Amino acid sequence: MPSAATLTSMPSLVSQVPAADAVSAVAHFDGSFRFETDCWDVHQAVEHTPDFVLLDVRSPQAFAAGHVPGASNLPHRKIIAGTLAGYAADTLFVVYCAGPHCNGAQRAALRLAQLGRRVKVMIGGMSGWREEGFRIATLPDAVRAPA
Repeated sequence: MPSAATLTSMPSLVSQVPAADAVSAVAHFDGSFRFETDCWDVHQAVEHTPDFVLLDVRSPQAFAAGHVPGASNLPHRKIIAGTLAGYAADTLFVVYCAGPHCNGAQRAALRLAQLGRRVKVMIGGMSGWREEGFRIATLPDAVRAPA
């Protein structure tokens, strides 16, 4: 059995890879806010006057079962130039999917960026929204994205 001295001299899996220096950490974390937002910030904006278009990029069935109030449903596979024609070129889109176990929001963000659109991902998706205890809308409250 290793002694206490041996255990403390062995790096943990956390410290085995050295942490970034402060300058690099600032650049990384500052930069992440350009790509992501969270459920709390979206909730605050939705409660007032959002300055972005919120897109639920899940299936219409998942959207109907429960979505963020004020969101439009546009599955990530349907994000093409034609479906975005009704939006101004400088529109900021915020996309979300089911949650951290789903990459639909990243797929949607990539498609939007490839089409020259500004985009952020709402980290946490519907799982995060529910965990925060925010109101969930259902199909009668739905807003459809332009076809």
